[in-house]
Amino acid sequence: MKRTSIEARRWLFPGALSAILAGSGLWYGLTDNAPSQASSAVSKPTQSAILADSTRPSQESGEQRGLENLAQESGPATTPDSLGPQPFAASLSGTEIDGALTADDNGELVINLQVRDFFDYFLSTVGEVSPETAIQQIETMARTHLPEPSSAQAMALLDEYLAYKQASLQVMQTRLDPARAGEPAYQLAALGDALAQLKQLRSATFSSEAHRAFFGLEEAYSEYTLATLAIQQRTDLSEQGKQALVQWHRNQLPEQLRTTEQHLHASSRQQQARTAAIESASSPEEAGRQLAELGVNQQGVESVVNYLKQREHFDQRFEDFREAVDREASSGLADADLEKQREALLERHFPQPQDRTWARLKMLGNG
Repeated sequence: MKRTSIEARRWLFPGALSAILAGSGLWYGLTDNAPSQASSAVSKPTQSAILADSTRPSQESGEQRGLENLAQESGPATTPDSLGPQPFAASLSGTEIDGALTADDNGELVINLQVRDFFDYFLSTVGEVSPETAIQQIETMARTHLPEPSSAQAMALLDEYLAYKQASLQVMQTRLDPARAGEPAYQLAALGDALAQLKQLRSATFSSEAHRAFFGLEEAYSEYTLATLAIQQRTDLSEQGKQALVQWHRNQLPEQLRTTEQHLHASSRQQQARTAAIESASSPEEAGRQLAELGVNQQGVESVVNYLKQREHFDQRFEDFREAVDREASSGLADADLEKQREALLERHFPQPQDRTWARLKMLGNG
């Protein structure tokens, strides 16, 4: 794929990059079919790398060569995990760098999700600093801490990532048909189409290795998400049938995603059971007994029981307050006097500010 150099692209980004940094989070999984011509994209320096090289002295100092040799002898080179006490953007103060650029024993760039996280860490500052500044910081880190060819490969991959970010803006701006925007089936189809376009864009922009490393997990989870949404919309399946199909799709996830999703699913079911126990209980004490049977520890049971007792006490006080207000309303007081009396009653029945707030909300039908 023909690419504009980073230096040239910098002049295109001040408006575009800021708008699309958060716009590429849609996920979708399709069969991986990255074009073969992209397979060597990372192994060749881009025009930006060549231009960057031309700005440096043609001869490295002996000290620089010595540092590079020392890094190679001591193990794979990698970027540091911090920018120090005074980073180039104030928002990064006190943070560790997400991800890293790493060279293997042969000086080749290790292509994994850490690389994308590293790029995003610096690009997230666009708006606070100029796109040029954020990109230059990435280049400085790569040139300073990685040997060749990994530093040039990192810049080539950054070049591709910026091209993807820019091109994805058009996909993300696709508008829904207002007349059908409320239809779940239409929403699902539109989301699937948009995510499929992003997948095709990624395949056309990156090598298959970089594509899988940067977006593989996202695309696997997006396929799972779209499948489960489609299952929930089907009217020809029983609830048991839907659950069985969702579980089948969950089992197809990569191991790390599957483990997390199963844990979240189990936690959700557990929470639903505990909520049902509280709602069905005839008293706070009964709710506590049911929660204990569901595995809630003693401290948790006590906190829930105490809260439910407080709510019961509040509800009783509110009933007394409402009866008192009704008596005052029937006494023939003028509206202004009635409002003053209502506030006095509110203070008397609810001396705590938080309780008064809840009482006011309940008076409005929100408590």
